[in-house]
Amino acid sequence: MNEHIWITGPEGCLETVQSGDLGVEKGIAIICHPHPLFGGSLNNKVVTTLHKTFSELGISTLRFNFRGVGQSEGQYDSGMGELADLQAVIDWAKKKRPDALLWLAGFSFGAFIAFQAAALNPCQQVILIAPPVQHFDFTREPVACPCLIIQGDADEVVPADLIYNWSSELQFAHELYKMAGASHFFHGKLTDLKELLKDYLIKKHAHFI
Repeated sequence: MNEHIWITGPEGCLETVQSGDLGVEKGIAIICHPHPLFGGSLNNKVVTTLHKTFSELGISTLRFNFRGVGQSEGQYDSGMGELADLQAVIDWAKKKRPDALLWLAGFSFGAFIAFQAAALNPCQQVILIAPPVQHFDFTREPVACPCLIIQGDADEVVPADLIYNWSSELQFAHELYKMAGASHFFHGKLTDLKELLKDYLIKKHAHFI
């Protein structure tokens, strides 16, 4: 069941959709959408695929619109303000359920924001889908939690070779999954993406999921 809620962010209210009971033992997954200036929102199909995957594994989800998107207040802030938005959602979730495990995930621009937040907050897992390494600075503090990178080899926005090279140079443990034939928005590949994610999470967190 989806519930529309409002979370107070640094520049005003953030439009958020909560799915599942935040009290469940498996924790809370917070999912970040793609670029606000290019149609990104909490209703993006990759974002909703992430939500469905977590939900089917019994993990509650929070999808939210960054400042200036949908009914969220404020204006786009080149990533700095959006990281503050995500931190506000994380802090809200922690206040609601201090002992809940935190899962972070993001698609494209949202992957950049989730990546930064994972270095600042204890997490169970961070998932980065098509991270735009050519547009944003991903040379931040290494994340301590398990990190999964998913990249389509037919991505027309984020060149796959850039991701492969970036992954090879990372100084922390992570796993890179290459999806054959997948474009940036995973057209016709969303079911495959969901099954890949589910299989990975079940194997990686078998003791828990």
